[in-house]
Amino acid sequence: MTFESAPNQPHTAAEKQLNPCLKMALELGPLLLFFVANSRGERLAERYQWIAALGGSIFFATAVFIVAVLVSLVVSYALTRRLPLMPFVTAVVVVVFGGLTLWLQDATFIKMKPTIIYVLFGVVLLGGLAFGRPLLGYVFDAVFRLTDEGWRKLTARWGLFFFALAILNEIVWRSVSTDTWVAFKVFGFLPLTFAFALSQMPLINRHALSEDETESP
Repeated sequence: MTFESAPNQPHTAAEKQLNPCLKMALELGPLLLFFVANSRGERLAERYQWIAALGGSIFFATAVFIVAVLVSLVVSYALTRRLPLMPFVTAVVVVVFGGLTLWLQDATFIKMKPTIIYVLFGVVLLGGLAFGRPLLGYVFDAVFRLTDEGWRKLTARWGLFFFALAILNEIVWRSVSTDTWVAFKVFGFLPLTFAFALSQMPLINRHALSEDETESP
């Protein structure tokens, strides 16, 4: 099993890179299917007994989510022969907590899944930074190349942002209905993450390595 290249290592010619649109579809597709399955679960349960037997819309959506995440990971590996680290770790957490959700018939586990993932990545990023290893490039399979200072600053910001998302998820799922929480996962967390990523572009541009610097030994 191999993962993507290190932050400031150029991708080798042997490493196949996914089309950005396909990459986004593979990463966001399972989440969108989770939302659709939850919103249509009750209607589908009236027609299909096996869906009703799962126990409710959130459990049907969880089952769809598990399958979609695994299919996405398999497709990504089949096309590149490498596993992107963040989707791989996410898939593991989805299978574990989604499986507990279905087995125990308790939606709390799938609601806690984002918190676990955000805390995990926050700990990895800030912990690595504490030991002098900015690991953001490994987490995000970054295609850009930055100076060491740039990686340190960007890693610190993303680490703190992940912890903020973990706190936000805990507040939301404990305060609103399951359907509202599912909708917020798609229409809340995703826009927040995209907005934060865009806000980091000035930092990335300031600390980007030139092509000559990237290729130097």
